[in-house]
Amino acid sequence: MEEQFILRLPPSVAERIDRLLSENASSSSDDKSLDLTFSEDGRSGTFSIGNDHFPAFLLDLPGIVELYKTYDDSVLIKSADIGQMIMVKEEGDSVPDEVEYRHGLTPPMRDARRRRFRREPDLNPELVRRAEKDLQNIMAGGTAENIDVEAIEHEEDGEENARNVSKKVEPKPPEKPDIPEAGTAGGEPDRSDSDESDYSI
Repeated sequence: MEEQFILRLPPSVAERIDRLLSENASSSSDDKSLDLTFSEDGRSGTFSIGNDHFPAFLLDLPGIVELYKTYDDSVLIKSADIGQMIMVKEEGDSVPDEVEYRHGLTPPMRDARRRRFRREPDLNPELVRRAEKDLQNIMAGGTAENIDVEAIEHEEDGEENARNVSKKVEPKPPEKPDIPEAGTAGGEPDRSDSDESDYSI
């Protein structure tokens, strides 16, 4: 897999990058220097092209984007999985308040988190922290601290009742009456020669 990223730029900056990457057009020397630096939090930074500086933000995409490349326009080869995007904004634009981008890269994925995905459960953070601490204690060989004793006793009583129910003797099925097999005593009487019909005539 290759290391790739998605860089979303304002239209004016995208045109300058397009001119810079174009083989036919000659770009000015000012646009030939590109730089992208991030601050300590790793989420915000500055994108520089020439002497101009623009705010940049690292945002999580709502889903994984698979990237493919082709060498012959018929066979596609997967080259990367991308889950984040670098978004460059103009100086006066609003700053994203969340680390996750609400929309995908294409129009059908607009507002994908709300429209297409299941809602995240409302969990109490304190409950999650206690459960995580208990799990770490159990994995270290200790015991859980936050145990509801009444609930455990109730569960044990239920298990004991279930065991007692399974120990009850089931009634035996009624015995079948003895039916003599054909050709034995008490079976069909032997036929006489007079009972047989001659169908050959």
